[in-house]
Order: sequence, then structure tokens, then C-alpha cells
Amino acid sequence: MVNKTVKVRVYGRVQGVFFRYHTKLMADGLGLTGWVRNCPDGSVETLFSGSIDSVDQLIDWLHLGPDAAVVSKVDIDASDIQGLAQKAFTIRY
Repeated sequence: MVNKTVKVRVYGRVQGVFFRYHTKLMADGLGLTGWVRNCPDGSVETLFSGSIDSVDQLIDWLHLGPDAAVVSKVDIDASDIQGLAQKAFTIRY
């Protein structure tokens, strides 16, 4: 199986709307590994890995987020990210 790893930064009203929680639910459902965290600038950052299809599905969802979120911008970095050796998807605090 071919895997894909990406780092994504989501901007807008994405903190205080359960964005990390819903991202974890989506990632778990898609069988992805990685993490999600709030950033000091008000954005949410996530790094995740899995099958190409599953990764692309989470990227699509990140453009929308949970119902209370308002996503204004999504930056995706898929450039040669290595070393994601996690067994689950976690929320970082």
C-alpha cells in the first residue's frame, strides 16, 4: 500500500469550535495516524499519514471543518515529510 503524509495548517474560526476533536474523529475513522494541535496564532495544525485516498478525504474535510468552524484558508505541505512513526492519531495540547 502506498502511503501519503501531509502537514496542514487551517486558518479562520477554528479554535474553540471542537476542531481538534472532530479532526481526530475523522482521522480515526479513516485509519490515519498523526496529530492535531492549536497554534498560538489561532490556526490549527495537523500532520497525518495513511493511504492516499484517506489522506485526501481528510484534506477535503479540513476545508470545511465542523459545523461551528469558519475555514478561511488551508495550507498543505506534502513535501518529503518523513518519520511519522505513530500508531494512532492524537490531540496535542
